[in-house]
Amino acid sequence: MTIVDVIGWAAEHGCEHIEIVPIGFTLEDNPRLIEDIRRKAEQCNIVLSNYLIKANFVGGDESQYEAEITRVKRQVDIAVALGVTQMRHDVAHRPIGETTLRQFYTDLPRLTEACRRISDYAQPFGIRTSVENHGVYIQHSERIEALIHAVERGNFGTTLDIGNFLCVDENPAAAVKRSLPFAAMIHLKDFYYRPSYRNPGEGWFQTANGNYLRGAIFGQGDVDVWELLRMIKSSGYEGDLSLEFEGKEACEYGTRIGLQNIRTLLEQ
Repeated sequence: MTIVDVIGWAAEHGCEHIEIVPIGFTLEDNPRLIEDIRRKAEQCNIVLSNYLIKANFVGGDESQYEAEITRVKRQVDIAVALGVTQMRHDVAHRPIGETTLRQFYTDLPRLTEACRRISDYAQPFGIRTSVENHGVYIQHSERIEALIHAVERGNFGTTLDIGNFLCVDENPAAAVKRSLPFAAMIHLKDFYYRPSYRNPGEGWFQTANGNYLRGAIFGQGDVDVWELLRMIKSSGYEGDLSLEFEGKEACEYGTRIGLQNIRTLLEQ
């Protein structure tokens, strides 16, 4: 499917919104595709809710730092063209050996300044920027919270992925509870989990501490999604929920069942 086809598929399966993630296609050099996405969403009565991009504000010199901030601001312009009200950008990537807590607090002032400048640029357009808990380095709930408090902008929060905390071996229930007050968007995801001493073989990836994960159809994995959805409902969160499927099954099959399971669990 093209991204335009996906919007139609989502509408056919009762979705109310969709996030735009430019993987497999680009938008900065393709204004016609932006217009096609907007038109299809309007035709299908689907809200374009969030625009998600990569970014990295560490590891380079000052000129590279400034260039990256400028590039992300140009991505804000694309978010404006799409008509979304939210934009998630990454903030930092480091090799696994450089992802210590000490390194995080060394990088924090640099990350804070970049996020402030981008959120300030986005604010007049009515866009809320956010950081997601992924990528190992900026994945722990404590680090996400520390960055949000340091940035101290009303239009800066987190795109909260309920499954991603397992990638750094953090308890999802505790991490979600900590992160919910700052959530601008919530991703619903499920994983199969195996401890480090039970290598399940091909098709799995390892967490920061050597345990094993594999994407699952939502509601069929080992994440306690019942408890996490209960926490989300009782928290007063009023934003959007997105299904994110990373399993081995065919994507249409896994997504269709995941959507059904989400609706069933929310009703229960």
